[in-house]
Formats: sequence, structure tokens, C-alpha cells
Amino acid sequence: MTNIAILLTCFNRKDKTLSSLHSLYSALEYYNHKIENSTKRIIPVVYLTDDGCTDGTREAIQKEFADKDIHILKGNGNLFWAGGMRFAWNEALKRKEEWDYYLLLNDDTTLFETAFEELMATNDYCQKTYSKSGIYSGITCSPTDHSKITYGGDIFLNKFTGKRRRLGVSDHPQMCDLTNANILLVSKEVVDKIGILYDGYIHGAADYDYTYMARKSGFPVLITAKQCGECDFDHKTDDDKRELFLSMTLAERKKYISNPLRSGEDYVTLIKRTMPMKYPMTWIFRQLNLYMPRLYYWLNGRR
Repeated sequence: MTNIAILLTCFNRKDKTLSSLHSLYSALEYYNHKIENSTKRIIPVVYLTDDGCTDGTREAIQKEFADKDIHILKGNGNLFWAGGMRFAWNEALKRKEEWDYYLLLNDDTTLFETAFEELMATNDYCQKTYSKSGIYSGITCSPTDHSKITYGGDIFLNKFTGKRRRLGVSDHPQMCDLTNANILLVSKEVVDKIGILYDGYIHGAADYDYTYMARKSGFPVLITAKQCGECDFDHKTDDDKRELFLSMTLAERKKYISNPLRSGEDYVTLIKRTMPMKYPMTWIFRQLNLYMPRLYYWLNGRR
């Protein structure tokens, strides 16, 4: 059997969290029913951080999934994504000798029934091609347009500037430089060597950091060949950010970027750890964006 610890964190998104869990178990049932070799069937245990939900998420999960092995952990309300995932992961590590893989899953992601087929096929491809296990990011697409990729993996076009290209579907898994963790399967070999998400992140960027550091440590980091699920892209575009910042007062901008959900501090941490040569210029430009946004956008060609 293949033992997987499945990690989630949630905060007041009851309907999305329940939908994600339903899709998870449907995909597992589909995979386990279809797999011919019974020794490869997946046994899941879910570790879910409830980071202060007030919308009845915990009670709904306990009611709808009473027959499932789900450990609901009580957060302090200030863990956000990175902290909540570390909290769940550390709990799973108390039984680390049991796990073959760890699956990081966003609670706003709906898995396709073929998700585990894609993930395990990527693992087989990785072992055959690179003679070792690694990390596999499941591509997600827009719920309204499956041809539109929302999350997955990127390759650097210019590491100094940080310019990247998002990879799309293919006829085989593809190596990438960093990935999202909306659907992320991590082999035990990776965790045994590099540990879990870096504790310097509050909310965002921890997945990019983790997969980049794994690649740097010699592990293959791949995206699946095909889509594994649906997830809306819920980040503002560069043009939206520009219009918002230019409309704000300095006090409003300071308040905006201080919110952990904006990941401003997390982004700077990511640059410092993964692209240290770019860090001084990044710091300067972040200050310009805060104090002199018109100059910042003029320098970036967005007048």
C-alpha cells in the first residue's frame, strides 16, 4: 500500500473546503478502484488546520466525513496559509515513518477524478527518467475554461530579473524551477533531506521557495502532463495593482502591504533566499512602490 499524509489549512471557506475534500475522496476512490496492483493502492490520512474558523467548517467536516481518517487541528487564528500548512505537516511528521508521500492541497481546489493517476504517473516517469523520487505539482485550470492554466510550474527565462514562463499541458511531465502547491505531491525522500516549508514565510511564496530549494538540492521538480483539478486564479493583475496603489494614500498603502495576505514581506523573503543578487534592487523598488508609486510604475513602463 501507498501511505499518503494529506495536508490542508482552512479559514472560513466551509463550502469550498467541503467541496475540495469530496473531490479528494472521489479521486482516491477512482484511483484505488482502477489500479490493478493492490499494493499500489493509496491509504490517505488527512491533517487539516482549522485556523480559527467561525463558519462551522469543523463541525461540517466531522459530520460529512465521519467515516474518514481526518485529524482536524486547532490553529491560533494567525497562521495563514504557510503557517497552517506547516502546522498540519509537523503533526503528520509525528508519524513520519509511515508516509511514502505528503500531498499539499489547497482547500479551494477541486480535484479531477484522474488526479492521482496523473500524480502517480508523474512519479513513475520521474523514477524512470531521473532514478529518484521528487516533487510533483498537479496543474490546475479555470473552472470555466479548462484550457486556461491557473496554477502549476514555472521555468526561469532570466533568473536575475525573475522573469518566468508558466508551463502548460504536454504529452509528458516537465521539469520546472518552482511550482505552486495547490496540488503538490512530495516524496518522503525530499522531506527526509530538506524538511518542510521554511518557517520564515507567513502566507505566500513558501511553495515557490520549497520547490526551488528541492531542485537546488538535486531533486526533480515536475509538473504533471495533464490538468489535475480546478482552481480560480484569485490574484490581482499587475494593472489592477497599479490602479489600486495609485488611488491610495501613503497610510492606506502601508496598511495594505502590512496585511499578511498581500505577501509583500513574503515576496522579499523569497527573493532574498532564492535570488540574493536581485535582493538589493528588489528592496529599493519595494520602497519606491510604497513611497513613490508613480515613479515606480514609470520606471517599470506602466505609466
